Amino acid sequence: MLIITGATGQLGKRIVENLLCRVPAQRIGISVRSPDKATDFAAQGVRVRQGDYDQPDSLRQAWEGAEQVLLVSSNAAASGGDPIAQHANAITVARDLGVQRIFYTSQMSASPTSLFPPGRDHAATEVLLAQSGIAWTALRHGFYAQSLLAMQAKGLAGGMIAAPDDGPVAWTTHDDLAEADAALLAGERIIDGATPPMTGPDALDLAAIARLASEVKGTKVARTLISLDDLELRASQKGVPAGARAVMLGYFRAAEAGEFAEVDPALSAMLGRKPTGMRNFLEQHLPG
Repeated sequence: MLIITGATGQLGKRIVENLLCRVPAQRIGISVRSPDKATDFAAQGVRVRQGDYDQPDSLRQAWEGAEQVLLVSSNAAASGGDPIAQHANAITVARDLGVQRIFYTSQMSASPTSLFPPGRDHAATEVLLAQSGIAWTALRHGFYAQSLLAMQAKGLAGGMIAAPDDGPVAWTTHDDLAEADAALLAGERIIDGATPPMTGPDALDLAAIARLASEVKGTKVARTLISLDDLELRASQKGVPAGARAVMLGYFRAAEAGEFAEVDPALSAMLGRKPTGMRNFLEQHLPG
């Protein structure tokens, strides 16, 4: 059985939908904290069970009969939790159950010296996978294009992106990544260890995004600089938790250092087509 965690999230849900096009529903199991949010998959014949990275016993029950498990990485650090401990729990359970391969949603910034806090967490988790004795594949995703909409929603809507210095980012859509992840889970290709960066076709900084958004919307979107200190102060005044602020500030430091800039053909090869570019993505998500 193929087990997918986090299957009610933006990425996990899309992975299951793509997997249903490749294998029978009876081969798919999902492990989620709230099974009542996955009734649509249950109705299609997918096995739905409750599983929580903080509760290893729940994972043992949720992953019964697992041949392969997809671990969607935890974002617990943003709220003060410990994603590495959670991932260690999951890897231990997978080993105990005799899982043949673990897939893990890593990121292109994965490095113990990354300026992006999740990048350091991904690197630490990849070390745990390498030490587990289980075959593993770290899916080094490009930076999610949907995150741009979340981070710059006010600026894109109001016509002014105000943010610290950044750098080019190889923005990548959930849809493209989910399709490639599902193909790997279905065994259409085998990659041992970390994949090359799975990225979109172009790397754009926020100034380029502002120009592109202006063209798509037909109204001016400007780009202005603020300091990291100013950004942190604004976030703090809005009640953003310290962990989430660290991720936010780390993003700009890492982007400026070029950690998200590499455009790699790996995702295109997996999809058999060119990944979605940012113009097309913005056309789909911004009001004209």
